[in-house]
Amino acid sequence: MMRSIKEKQMGAFAALKEQMGYINPMQTPRLKKVVVSAGVGSFRDKKKIEVVEDRLAKITGQKPARRGAKKAVASYKTRIGDVVGVAVTLRGGRMHGFLDKLLNIALPRTKDFRGIPAASIDEVGNLTVGVREHTIFPEASDEDLRDIFGLAVTVVTTAEHKEEAKAFFEHLGFPFQKRTAQHG
Repeated sequence: MMRSIKEKQMGAFAALKEQMGYINPMQTPRLKKVVVSAGVGSFRDKKKIEVVEDRLAKITGQKPARRGAKKAVASYKTRIGDVVGVAVTLRGGRMHGFLDKLLNIALPRTKDFRGIPAASIDEVGNLTVGVREHTIFPEASDEDLRDIFGLAVTVVTTAEHKEEAKAFFEHLGFPFQKRTAQHG
């Protein structure tokens, strides 16, 4: 039987105790939130921004918030406050459900997927995965193919460093790339 992300997180202390030298279950990293974002800076058309918002809402189950430009850039024809992206912050049950869907349904549907690079984990233990096409999610697969956009999924944890985060993510079932021998 397949275990959910929440169940795997509950068993993280027992699994990582020896490897990381934990003596207290509170030392174990936990998932804080998942931020799903999509850039819409190149879209001048309000309808396209609404399409991206609608599809992101279908994928995550939550209405996205618009993100405005912080600076005016003449070469990009943006002013302060122009919508340049949309983002959704997921916590609790929606976060666990989204991660289950990402790991068990969406990533296996990705064309030529070879795993997440270990370099996607930053120094403070957060993982950011870029998804080229939003159509890998089942909610968006039946839609028009002319409005395909990419999105970024950032998984924020309480891990204190990169090695701890990598061990935690591997325990949760994130598929990392396998190192191969260099041919020279």
